[in-house]
Amino acid sequence: MSKLSLTLACGDYEIVRALVDGRVAPDGIDLNVLTDMDSTTRHWRFLRNQEFDAAEISGSSYLIARDQEHPIEAIPVFLHRRFRHGFIFINTTKGIRTPGDLAGRRIGLKEFQATAVVWIRGILQHEYGVPLSSIEWLCELDETIEFVPRADFKIKRVPPDASIEQMLADGEIDAVLHPDLIRPLLEKDPRVGRLFPDYRNEELAYYKKTGIFPIMHVLGIKRQVIEKNPWAPINLFHAFDQAKSLAMKRLANPRVVPLAFYREAWEEQERIMGPDPWEYGLTDKNRHNLQTLAGYAYEQGQIRRKFAVDELFLDMSQGRKRGVEFRI
Repeated sequence: MSKLSLTLACGDYEIVRALVDGRVAPDGIDLNVLTDMDSTTRHWRFLRNQEFDAAEISGSSYLIARDQEHPIEAIPVFLHRRFRHGFIFINTTKGIRTPGDLAGRRIGLKEFQATAVVWIRGILQHEYGVPLSSIEWLCELDETIEFVPRADFKIKRVPPDASIEQMLADGEIDAVLHPDLIRPLLEKDPRVGRLFPDYRNEELAYYKKTGIFPIMHVLGIKRQVIEKNPWAPINLFHAFDQAKSLAMKRLANPRVVPLAFYREAWEEQERIMGPDPWEYGLTDKNRHNLQTLAGYAYEQGQIRRKFAVDELFLDMSQGRKRGVEFRI
């Protein structure tokens, strides 16, 4: 019997390794997994051109795509999460000591709608009282999906040959919010530092207060695939969940990762965040997480209305108590 052939683009993560090497296969699906591209390229190619049947994509760009009625849906598989307090970078000569010092500044961004940046702006506004409309935002990339920004937001694009990382080091801008660790920081340039030197404790305090381990990416699927094969999304969901379970069992072994205090970090994560902070599905924690992100995207002018979480994700239910136990 022939299987449905689908091409999936996603990151090269341990939690998808079993799908890549074939140890886990979605029932009835022959999956061609592409992992050799960076996130921003993958997001652009799927959301702009729909080059893949399914793809790991930016959560905020997905919200914009749905707001603009693009023909895609999503399942609640979250392959990338990250705390973001440690990704606010400052020029050390500008007198920036606290979040409040960012008001009225010139701040560089990779792109305005990057999920990491949406989270950081929302956290700065809601947790530290930073007025976002007072800031001049300078973006390096074209937006993954174009949108009409809020009238009171000052958003500019830097020249194509400009680098916001170099502009920060040179003092042309005051700060950078970025999804990744920037080169001047990695190169230990003394002109560049973090807003929160002790960012880990800031992130722990944020988690203890809010219960949020920020979701960055969701799993998008072309609507035409779903319309032709309505059974496929839930089979994909269960395969992703199984692959993650295998990965977590393997990674519990401290011999797998060459870090001296790896097991201690694993046990600390479990003590603070529970047995599976990477859980999939629309659990209470994930609903709160996603509703917060959608609220930030709305406040920051990227979507025109507030979405309910159930509008954004396909239903993965098989009926009460079904799919839990297989008997013969």
